[in-house]
Amino acid sequence: MQKRQMATQEGKNVSVCAIEGNFDDAQSAVKNIFTDNRMQRRLEENGMIFSSANSINWGRLLPQIVYYFYAYFELCRSGRIRLGETVNVAVPTGNFGNILASYYAREMGLPIQKFICASNANRVLTDFIRTGVYERRREFFATTSPSMDILISSNLERLLYALSGENSQMLAGWMSQLSTEGCYDVGGEVHEKVRALFYGGSCDNTGTAQTVRNTWEKAGYLCDTHTAVALDVYRQYVEDTGDSDTPTMIASTASPYKFVGDVLGALEPVMGADEYENISRLESLSGTQAPKALKQLCDKPIRFTETIANAQAADYVLRALGIHGGA
Repeated sequence: MQKRQMATQEGKNVSVCAIEGNFDDAQSAVKNIFTDNRMQRRLEENGMIFSSANSINWGRLLPQIVYYFYAYFELCRSGRIRLGETVNVAVPTGNFGNILASYYAREMGLPIQKFICASNANRVLTDFIRTGVYERRREFFATTSPSMDILISSNLERLLYALSGENSQMLAGWMSQLSTEGCYDVGGEVHEKVRALFYGGSCDNTGTAQTVRNTWEKAGYLCDTHTAVALDVYRQYVEDTGDSDTPTMIASTASPYKFVGDVLGALEPVMGADEYENISRLESLSGTQAPKALKQLCDKPIRFTETIANAQAADYVLRALGIHGGA
C-alpha cells in the first residue's frame, strides 16, 4: 500500500524512484548528498537547495513535539489527569525521531516521567538503552512493522548530544566509531542518564500479531502493526517495573489499513494477496472504515516504476531536477 501511495503520485513536480536496499541504505544516500560539496555547488548554480522530509530534518520533529502537548491537554480536558500530573509515553520507533520529539517536549516543560522506546525485531535501540553499547553489526529483519526496520538510528545522536552536555567532540567520536567499526559505547555516565529516562523493549512479528488480535478482542480498537509494537512493549514495561498507575500516552502512528494484509492476518486467515479485497474484508470484519485516500489508490495509474542502486541517488536527483551531466 505504501509503495502504491508513492508510485501513483499525481503532482507534475514530483519524481519517485525505489532503491535497491533498506531504510538505512536510503537514509545514507540522502546524507551523502547533504555532505557532497560538488552536489551542493551544482544545486546552487541552478538556484536550488537539497532537503529531506524525514526526521533528518528538524522540520519533521517540530509538529511531533506539538502533538504530545495536545495529547496531554486532551487528557486534562477529559478529566483523565490533572494539569501538572506526570505521564509516561510509549512510542514505536526505529529512527528515534518521534520519541525524541517527546523528549524535547519534556525539556519544554511537559511532565513526562518515562520514555518507553518500542522496537520490533530490529532491537538495536532496545539493546543500546539496556547496555549503553550501540551495535549495528547484526542481522537485519524485514518485519510486519516496516517503518521501524532500521539499524542506524539517526536521531539518537541528537539525544546523546543533549545528554553528553552538548559535547560535540565526544559525539563526533562515537559517530566516527559507528561508521568505521559498526559500534560505540557511551560509557557509564551517559548510559545512566539514558537508563534514568528511557525503557527499551522489543516485539517480534508473532507478538505484534497477537497484540493486534488481543487489542481488538479485548478493547474493540483496531491498531496497526507499529502501534501494536508500542502496546506490547508498554505491557512489558508494566510487568518489569510494576508501574501500572502512571497514565501513559501511546503513540499510534499509522492506519491499520496501510498494512492491511498483516492486520487482517492477525484476526483471521488471509485468503488472497489483493489488498483491496483485504480492505473490504477488514472493513466488514471490524465495522471500521478504511481512509478514503487509500481506497482511491485502486483506480490510480502507476506513474513511477524506476529502481536505482543506492550509489545512483545523487545522479537521480539531478536528473529529476533537469540538471544534466551528473554530480
